[in-house]
Amino acid sequence: MPLFAIVISKCSLIKIFMIKTKRLILRPWKDEDFASFARLNGDPRVMEYCSRTLTRQESDLLAARICSSFEKQGWGLWAVSVPEVADFIGFVGLDQMTFEERFTPAIEIGWRIAFEYWNRGYATEAAQAALKYGFAALHLNEIVSVTPVQNSRSRRVMEKIGMYRDAECDFDHPRVPEGHPLRRHVLYRIKTG
Repeated sequence: MPLFAIVISKCSLIKIFMIKTKRLILRPWKDEDFASFARLNGDPRVMEYCSRTLTRQESDLLAARICSSFEKQGWGLWAVSVPEVADFIGFVGLDQMTFEERFTPAIEIGWRIAFEYWNRGYATEAAQAALKYGFAALHLNEIVSVTPVQNSRSRRVMEKIGMYRDAECDFDHPRVPEGHPLRRHVLYRIKTG
């Protein structure tokens, strides 16, 4: 059940829903999250299916963009906490796709979890909560997710949360350089109801 929170941080003064699951809290970002986020983005294991790792400056810019999204619309990519285990393990949430493709405009669900918290079902649990929020609170009709063809771990999460692959909409990601082995992406979808 969502709880309403008001926070002051690098995200400014914003009103954001906090979501609690059985084991997790999807919450607003805090200043202290930026360093952990930079470590996560600099880990080649976590970034294996991204075109590269991020520098601290690039990671901070991404975190600022995530916070800006919350300021503009009140939702986005939540920081994920595991109470009594870790205050920040990564992000899970919803974001507007910012490139043009056959299936855009669209709202995407995505996640990035620190390596030491993999294989515990956290991404799946948090993604299920984010989907529920998207359909119930935001009244979205459809949510999509994309990943490189090779990323079997993310594809498994997509399938576990009820998404199905729409192979007709697989595409070459416009932000991945031509010839890069991760350029080809798959599209997964889920509709309300």
